[in-house]
Amino acid sequence: MEFKASQLKIYFICGTQDIPEQKSIKTVLTQALEAGITMFQFREKGENALKDNEKEKLAKELQSLCQSYHVPFIVNDDVSLAKKINADGIHVGQDDEDVKAFANDFQDKIIGLSVGNISEYETSDLTNVDYIGVGPMFNTPSKSDASEPVGPEMIKQLRRRIGAFPMVAIGGITEENVKSIADANADGISIISAISRSQNIDNTVNEFKKYFN
Repeated sequence: MEFKASQLKIYFICGTQDIPEQKSIKTVLTQALEAGITMFQFREKGENALKDNEKEKLAKELQSLCQSYHVPFIVNDDVSLAKKINADGIHVGQDDEDVKAFANDFQDKIIGLSVGNISEYETSDLTNVDYIGVGPMFNTPSKSDASEPVGPEMIKQLRRRIGAFPMVAIGGITEENVKSIADANADGISIISAISRSQNIDNTVNEFKKYFN
């Protein structure tokens, strides 16, 4: 799938660990797709995360949902799964597999890389990378291993160095603080709990879309 920066506008990230007990991830994703998310990342992490065949089965089901809405389906970290199911792309962090190691297998795919600060940017090879995910913007309950928040100011600092290179903000973003991200000139926002735990996903997504239309 051809990558466009506009696909980063409302980028939903989710795994089973992010879903309230009374809901299913398929229901939540369907509602998010109906509301107008522009990209989805399957991020299955934590002690009770699905593994092996169960993880692959769910990934395929969520991938099929995304395909029906023509929304890119990205796999977090798991390069072998992304290749096996022919996902639209892969997103890796600084401590995950090096992009160079799998870039040849993803030449026609979307590759995202997490960049938390200036020093990580300066040591990152973006040759094969389509976009960077910058954060955490604010304190976040969704990632137990998250670093200290860098705030929207980091978007501004990286923008001065990176120009128009596609950049999506992540971490603790809510309807209340999203304006500061848009004002910092990010291409979009990555959302986990603000969507997965929303009481009205349609309203939440539409509120975000006001700032990234």
